[in-house]
Amino acid sequence: MPESPVPAPSGFRIVTANLGVKDETTDFCLVVSDRPATSAGVYTQSRFAGPSVALSRAATASGAARGVVVISKNANVANGVQGEVDAAELQRLAASAAGIRPGELAVASTGVIGRSYPMDRIRGGIAAVSLPDEDADADAFAAAAEAIMTTDTHPKKATATIGGPSGVSATLVGIAKGVGMIEPNMATLLTYFFTDAAISADDLDAVFRRVMATTFNALSIDSDTSTSDSAVVIANGAAGPVGLEAFEAALHHVALRLVLMIAADGEGASKVIEVEVTGARDTAQAKLVAKSIVNSPLVKTAVHGADPNWGRIVMAIGKCDDQVDIDPERVRVGIGGIEMYPATADLAAAEAHMRGDRVLITADLGIADGAFTAYGCDLTDGYIRINADYTT
Repeated sequence: MPESPVPAPSGFRIVTANLGVKDETTDFCLVVSDRPATSAGVYTQSRFAGPSVALSRAATASGAARGVVVISKNANVANGVQGEVDAAELQRLAASAAGIRPGELAVASTGVIGRSYPMDRIRGGIAAVSLPDEDADADAFAAAAEAIMTTDTHPKKATATIGGPSGVSATLVGIAKGVGMIEPNMATLLTYFFTDAAISADDLDAVFRRVMATTFNALSIDSDTSTSDSAVVIANGAAGPVGLEAFEAALHHVALRLVLMIAADGEGASKVIEVEVTGARDTAQAKLVAKSIVNSPLVKTAVHGADPNWGRIVMAIGKCDDQVDIDPERVRVGIGGIEMYPATADLAAAEAHMRGDRVLITADLGIADGAFTAYGCDLTDGYIRINADYTT
């Protein structure tokens, strides 16, 4: 499945703009299918989920959402009833601009929590925009990826083509934002996928949840779950039907590409960490251990300094103290394919691997065949600088 350049999916219209939400950068994005579509979504489980999440859940619940509107630089979270009113008005205004029903439009907001929307600017800005008549091209999707950014250092976009029967070829594009407050919990910060493949709503939902479970839900930058995490896929069928297995493979490919981009662009990050846990009792146990390792500040800082201190890895495994079937005598730990525990460690070789920009940590628990891979990044002073004065 090739990366760009590939054709953009047919039948989508995109407009981006600056509404003056916070500064002069692009802060508004509207993507809409020009025809009815099927959809699926997964969202944050935070108890402080924003009103945009509630509106999006309702829009994708029927499996018939056909568009997404995003406001960046303002999360519109923890703003009480007024925040709910403002989010609903945003949905109505954007739907009107797109010529669709409000219930067909998912909504997202991302940025500082506890700040109200500047509704006068938003009303005036949306009144001044219009969707183009022509299909969105690759540049338009790239502009959408840029419009949803907050502290990201660059846009995140990935594409794939999907072969179908009788030579039919569909296209899938994914965009994402997020570099901090990231440990999704059945959700995925902000990420959106658009395809011209024809997929039933039920199949789309099942495939989407499977792919999210092993890609975005395997990602952690700082172990903090956002109040606005949202992931939506929209399939408008303009290219016709494709094989479900081929579509799932393409979706996984694009999603994993985006995950690795986010990990590499984590706030202050200089290295991607990949933690592969095998030999677990089941997938759930493997995920628990993998997340314990990838979230450990001591592991993260060791990775940053290229310090092959494997003791921090076994510490992170050991603190999963409710997993009583983990026996140190059966555990095997490695860095970059080099066994660190229990064999005599080749520290020089491990250090050389850790000087690269992608560090692999492996742990085999020696129990059964459960496996899971988690993704994250190192912890640097850059993360502290960015987040120490985020609102000022």
